[in-house]
Amino acid sequence: MSELVNFPQISEIPDDLRSCIPLHQREYLVNGELKSWNGEVQEVYSPVYFKSGDSYNNLIGSYPFMGAKESLEALDAAVNAFDKGKGEWPKMSVAGRIDCMRNFASELKKRRSAIVNLLMLEIGKTRKDSETEVDRTVDYILDTIEALKELDRNSSKFTITQGVIAQVRRAPLGVTLCMGPFNYPLNETYTTLIPALIMGCTVIFKPPKLGVLLHQPILEAFQKSFPKGVVNTVYGDGKSVITPLMQSGQIDVLAFIGSSHVADTLKKLHPKPHRLRSLLGLEAKNPAIILPDADLTVAVNECTEGALSYNGQRCTALKIIFVHESVADKFLDLFNKKIAALKCGMPWDEGVNITPLPEDNKSDYLNSLVQDAVSKGAKIINDGGGRFDKSFFYPTVLYPVNQTMKAYHEEQFGPVIPVLSFKDISEPLAYIEDSNYGQQASIFGSDTTFLSNLLDTLVNQVCRVNLNSKCQRGPDVLPFTGRKDSAEGTLSVSDALRGFSIRTLVAVKDTDLNKQIVSDILKDRKSTFLNTDFIL
Repeated sequence: MSELVNFPQISEIPDDLRSCIPLHQREYLVNGELKSWNGEVQEVYSPVYFKSGDSYNNLIGSYPFMGAKESLEALDAAVNAFDKGKGEWPKMSVAGRIDCMRNFASELKKRRSAIVNLLMLEIGKTRKDSETEVDRTVDYILDTIEALKELDRNSSKFTITQGVIAQVRRAPLGVTLCMGPFNYPLNETYTTLIPALIMGCTVIFKPPKLGVLLHQPILEAFQKSFPKGVVNTVYGDGKSVITPLMQSGQIDVLAFIGSSHVADTLKKLHPKPHRLRSLLGLEAKNPAIILPDADLTVAVNECTEGALSYNGQRCTALKIIFVHESVADKFLDLFNKKIAALKCGMPWDEGVNITPLPEDNKSDYLNSLVQDAVSKGAKIINDGGGRFDKSFFYPTVLYPVNQTMKAYHEEQFGPVIPVLSFKDISEPLAYIEDSNYGQQASIFGSDTTFLSNLLDTLVNQVCRVNLNSKCQRGPDVLPFTGRKDSAEGTLSVSDALRGFSIRTLVAVKDTDLNKQIVSDILKDRKSTFLNTDFIL
């Protein structure tokens, strides 16, 4: 068997990446201070194995492995900074918080190269995708600023109805715990962290288990940009550092992107669950449906990218493909040729598509899905499919898949693609209706009457239907959510601002005295809440 990929000699790693490692992080941010850590550490291993003679090594650094004491220290800092709404940050004007966020965006851009390099080394993301993740995060911050300005402008007016004068604005919910996923450890984490902060919440931030070191260059940016206690970091095992936070009852908002099982466990730890606001991005098993009249060139291109972008390690990835039996053979022939043309290699290789996987034992898990499907009647139908070496797993197309197979039900989160043919549209619809997940679906076809009926059915099962295109999150101004076990709450630029805040109002009876009081407050700008400022 020929070698699937050439894991590099240490000397073959680009200079800019080699200079990043080893990175042994020994600081954490709490109450505005970068504190030194002298305790237990967690070693960090890259999905890229580096050759040294005949042996391999993938240790690239380490980070603090904290416990309950440090976790509660971060909680105290966040609670004190919010101070039941009396803190500097929640009482700061919208314009003031925007200025802080602009400064943070500027600081983040200065650290772009370091973050990109660590994304490649820690989670095996291609250079191009790593650059896109950082740039998209900066754009998200700027878009959030503009969305908040618009929201604030719309709230600057007063309403007078039934003898009551009122101004309705949004106020922060309080202390927020933010935890993001390893596949987008910067962008998806910050799509919750940024709106929470800019709305006036204080934050405790725990990086995902994979993709930790890339946040190290950003700690100083947080420290420079926000008042003390507004952003605090914790590291370590979730049971040790997250359990005491949730059990304290002092977390007001849980912003979590990961598995529904973990989310359910976290929510149950909170002693006052009715007071806990949750914004959750969870699992998905997004299907593609290839209809008889689909443009197969478009379908193949979109399904290849949808199933294999970042090795299929996306909640929005296409994770099962239904293709009509009349076009199944042709589709699969084109699909396999498209996959064969993908470039495999290291994250920094020019034009690379398929890279090593960061999760421990991921290749073994994917292989178990493949072997289970093959034992129950499926075949590996693409050249090279089913092969793996250490952390690298070659894209594998399984066909025909059926309900007895694990690949039919489980979210594989990797480059294994289950495909099955169908005769009647009721077959893929039954799959979607019975699924535990309801994030997105992609449909490929051209008959407008048939598509219209299918669209009208699918929008009641999933939260985004993609016509002749892959499933995806962006643009970030569009709602991102899911039905069933796929999400709780809605994430987008504007929706997230609402998710971390609540509508609050000041109301007075329409009397001469009250009107004079309100006028004086507005004239002298005595209140940051009650005002008619228009932010340009």
